[in-house]
Parts: sequence; structure tokens; C-alpha cells
Amino acid sequence: MSVSPTDEALIRAALEAARAAGPRDVPIGAVIVDASGVELARAANAREELGDPTAHAEILALRAAAAVHGDGWRLEGATLAVTVEPCTMCAGALVMARVARVVFGAWEPKTGAVGSLWDVVRDRRLTHRPQVRGGVLERECAALLEEFFATQR
Repeated sequence: MSVSPTDEALIRAALEAARAAGPRDVPIGAVIVDASGVELARAANAREELGDPTAHAEILALRAAAAVHGDGWRLEGATLAVTVEPCTMCAGALVMARVARVVFGAWEPKTGAVGSLWDVVRDRRLTHRPQVRGGVLERECAALLEEFFATQR
């Protein structure tokens, strides 16, 4: 039996994944662990690298986790940790994948869909609503983005 990692450890792993993003991609990273804490997948944003508007870290991690998870696309019991609050596309995808928990670092007031601008994952009309914890290691996650965007100007 494995010990589940702390939320802080999950965000640290997501930060590590974010640092692996290509030089033109916004450094956002995501990690997915199963109910027992075993890592299923990790990914970084790759929209620029792949020329794919859906290649957000969360989507890539969900695809990879579904490929190795024993129950196919249903990621019940899994936790998705990501360095930045998910957008509407990613929030919808993690609900559809039935992820149990979402942990994120920096809030995203312009596009966030897990409590900032919208709260897609906790809409009472949905049949699945994951637990959410935001603001974990928020400063470290925000600093990575600030560094990236400072070099883009």
C-alpha cells in the first residue's frame, strides 16, 4: 500500500513538469495520481510545440493517465494537480473523466473555471463534482509564469 502524496508534493511535481515545457509554451504542468497516490501521468503545456490548441497540460495528462489506468477513461479516485487554475476546456474534461480531486497552485482570474471567473466543476447540475483545493504553493506557481512572461515582452 502506498502513501498518498501531500497536495504540496503534488504541486511540486506539477512545477517540475511545467519546467519541462518547450521554450515557446507557457510553463504549466499537471500531474495525476490514482487513489493510492501512484503517479499515472504528468505533462506540460505543448500547444506551441504541437500546434494543437487542446494541448494544455491537464488534457495531455488526462489522456496519458487514461491510457495507463485500469478503468480506461474513468479516472475515479484520481487527483489532478496543476500549477494554474484550469480553464473551461480543462475543467470540463476533468469532470468528464470523473477525477475525484483537483489541486492547483495559482489562481487565474482571466480564464479560471474552478472558482475564479467560473466554477464549472462545482455546478450543481453536473452528476460529478470533484473536490477542489486552490492556492497551493501559489507564489511559486505564479513566479514561474511571471518569469516566462517577462521574457516574452
